[in-house]
Amino acid sequence: MDMKNTESSEVVYKKNLEERFCDFLERWPAIHSLYVKYEEILVYLVVGVLTTIVSWGVCFIVERFFLDSSDTVQNFIINTIGWVAGVLFAYPLNRSWVFKSHNPDKVKEFFGFASSRLSTWILDIVIMWVTVNVLGWNYWVCKICISAVVVTILNYVFSKLLIFKKEK
Repeated sequence: MDMKNTESSEVVYKKNLEERFCDFLERWPAIHSLYVKYEEILVYLVVGVLTTIVSWGVCFIVERFFLDSSDTVQNFIINTIGWVAGVLFAYPLNRSWVFKSHNPDKVKEFFGFASSRLSTWILDIVIMWVTVNVLGWNYWVCKICISAVVVTILNYVFSKLLIFKKEK
């Protein structure tokens, strides 16, 4: 086997997931141009869905097997554990895939990211306390239909405008 052919096929094989996805989309120029135009928001939504799966999965496990969401303190603990899991999962993906940050001060950037998420976590706690503990509504209906929508929008705005802002 020719070594040059092997090396070139390895280079093609070593393309990252994003490059392979773009190559795939180029087969449909209209869809590809929409993806390029809205890439950041689309990738943010994908990362957001993955983060939500992690966060809610942790919440589900904790609420199902360990704590009772009808108790105010335990509801708070459930949401806190889910929030921590979500932040730890979301930061590296938002940094590299969504906002493509090259900020050399990753520690400062992470603490900015975590701080912005802290504000939306507090909002999540308030929304969940009011809807579940005060109004008696269903935990998951409130989590999915109210809290998640508000928190997702605010997280994007904070990340775009404050944390991963592009240098001019």
